[in-house]
Amino acid sequence: MPAVEIRNVTKIFKRESTEVVALHPTNLELEAGGFLCLMGPSGSGKSTLLNLIAGIDRPTSGEVIVGEQDIAQMREGQLAVWRNQTIGFIFQTFNLIPVLTAFENVELPLLLTRLSRTERREHVETALSLVGLTDRMDHFPRQLSGGQEQRVAIARAIVTDPALVLADEPTGDLDAQSADEVLSILEKLNREFGKTVVMVTHDPRAARHASMIRHLDKGILLPEGVSA
Repeated sequence: MPAVEIRNVTKIFKRESTEVVALHPTNLELEAGGFLCLMGPSGSGKSTLLNLIAGIDRPTSGEVIVGEQDIAQMREGQLAVWRNQTIGFIFQTFNLIPVLTAFENVELPLLLTRLSRTERREHVETALSLVGLTDRMDHFPRQLSGGQEQRVAIARAIVTDPALVLADEPTGDLDAQSADEVLSILEKLNREFGKTVVMVTHDPRAARHASMIRHLDKGILLPEGVSA
């Protein structure tokens, strides 16, 4: 079974009396363990599609099947629990909480689980070790470089051991070296840990880390092998 299946999905945003089509009828399949890169110019619909897969937004029509569940039909409460258990989301702007240490930021998703404090510590230390930041767990975001902040954000995204890792322009705010480190971690999560990864980027160098690249243009998902 595909890890992600998009069936005739559209997304229309209403702004006062006008309608903006962010995503025209779209079909897409991604096998479990795949690494998909979504590319396209600003406003092409790539982040809209990512947010639909994450259950952050709902389609206007169509089905979004993730792990055999149509998440478009879930109630908000169900969706929140499902996201915490199934999705690891990495943002371009890190979204770390300044007054919390790296350890505490990574621990946040686990506070919604039934894990004990000892179990939470084990999970957090494992996640921070995977991104190479065990020695920075007591540091606050202001004490970290941009690349280190993004690696903390990745650790937070994977601490619940999600099946699906989604990354929205994860290297957009980073220098070349930090970007390479982040992309190597995503590749490791995919190849060594079997995570299904969907990444949005406008950077062709970042896209080379993916096993599958699809382009969007003006809300249309182009055929494989066709770029915008």
